[in-house]
Amino acid sequence: MSFDFAARVQRVEPSATLAISNKAGELEEQGVDVVDLSVGEPDFPTPQNVVDAGQEAMDAGHTGYTSSNGIRELREAIAEKLQGDGIDADADEVIVTPGGKQALFETFQTLVDDGDEVVLLDPAWVSYEAMAKLSNGSLNRVDLAPYDFQLEPALDDLSDAVSDDTELLVVNSPSNPTGAVYSDAALEGVRDLAVEHDITVISDEIYKEITYDADLTSLASMDGMAERTVTINGFSKAYSMTGWRLGYLHAPEDLVSQAAKLHSHSVSCAVNFVQHAGVEAITNTDEAVSEMRDAFRERRDMLADLFAEHDVEVPVGDGAFYMMLPVDEDDTSWCERAIEEAHVATVPGSAFGSPGYARISYAASEERLREAVERLAEHDLI
Repeated sequence: MSFDFAARVQRVEPSATLAISNKAGELEEQGVDVVDLSVGEPDFPTPQNVVDAGQEAMDAGHTGYTSSNGIRELREAIAEKLQGDGIDADADEVIVTPGGKQALFETFQTLVDDGDEVVLLDPAWVSYEAMAKLSNGSLNRVDLAPYDFQLEPALDDLSDAVSDDTELLVVNSPSNPTGAVYSDAALEGVRDLAVEHDITVISDEIYKEITYDADLTSLASMDGMAERTVTINGFSKAYSMTGWRLGYLHAPEDLVSQAAKLHSHSVSCAVNFVQHAGVEAITNTDEAVSEMRDAFRERRDMLADLFAEHDVEVPVGDGAFYMMLPVDEDDTSWCERAIEEAHVATVPGSAFGSPGYARISYAASEERLREAVERLAEHDLI
């Protein structure tokens, strides 16, 4: 039988980050010691109090369906957190999702129609492009690479890119893959353009709690942005809960009512006992989050120093746990050599819209990071 696949599926490629991770897994199954710096997953265990809360919720019988948008206790905790970020949030404006990626997918599907323009800031996380294509949107991209991945000096380029025809602009700060944290001036520029052209903005703040030397303002807290911003966040990165699959979106209530239809017909609800663990994470893990953040900062600084010793200058971001390493113009071939010869797994920058770089995740021990740099130098890759 020959399947007639839907055009929307054939418009997208598999995730580049997961493809590299799968390659690393195959080599490890063959007994090869791979330093895997390809996946954005904290190398810390989920805080024990969060694990305990999940187990207690199961023991208490919280194993059935919940209301589709999420348990009230968690939505209220999320709203309170957002209020602390300066956002006028209410629990009824929140949808709890199985992971932040699902929150993004539902937002794209709710807002983007055939041919609608979606503007991305490159380098951009790989799934934004896929989600736009699955919605049959048209892509317009603004390259931040010439500006050391910062948005503020690229505002003129962004102004040239957007128009009254722009439906959606995606802003991710701190950024995956660069770790860049956008300045208030940059976000004010986004606000001015969004208001002028009546653009809806996704503010993907999944790394908000992993910010080092810069203060991050939530877009929805700015004048004129509350009614046009969808704030996305989740529990995977800040609380090291990647496998728990828990995220959320916050938006004006009329948008939430539409996204909730897609949510109820696709995933029904996030896992019950995981939502109870999420309440514990969002209310009682400040110390654990601080410890992880401090460790990531030390690794970032160490890694930048190690590359400097090999006369390689890397742009150092103020958030997340990623670094864009300048490599050959053919970054895909460089990454293939890195994993096959040096057994170091990285992701080509071209997957994010920025060829000539390789994304490195420093969510790994200092020992493994040192090993990775030594191997890359030994094989003349840096």
